[in-house]
Amino acid sequence: MLNLVIFGPPGSGKGTQATHIKEKYGLLHLSTGEMLRHEIALKTPLGLEVESLVTSGQLVPDELVTEVLKKALAEKMSQGNGFIFDGFPRTGDQAQIFRRRFKFFKFRYNRRH
Repeated sequence: MLNLVIFGPPGSGKGTQATHIKEKYGLLHLSTGEMLRHEIALKTPLGLEVESLVTSGQLVPDELVTEVLKKALAEKMSQGNGFIFDGFPRTGDQAQIFRRRFKFFKFRYNRRH
């Protein structure tokens, strides 16, 4: 199983690169923004909480972003040959939360420029 994280500022081409990598390696593309918008559109309890925060101009807290990701992973775990995380983790705190909650992922860090 191959799991990748793509980092970069908004508009830097993360989604474009993720699409190419996804197709080449048969991975699932998990975009934090898309997952949050999906939960909002479904009007799930998580989605309603995210929508309330976003419409009031607040950032979605790390724990809530992690919960949305956890739900998406649970739904899609058996699909594909791994995942591409696009937009997550965005902060050091998110990375630590992810590491604690998803210990079954064995991460090796490679820094590419």
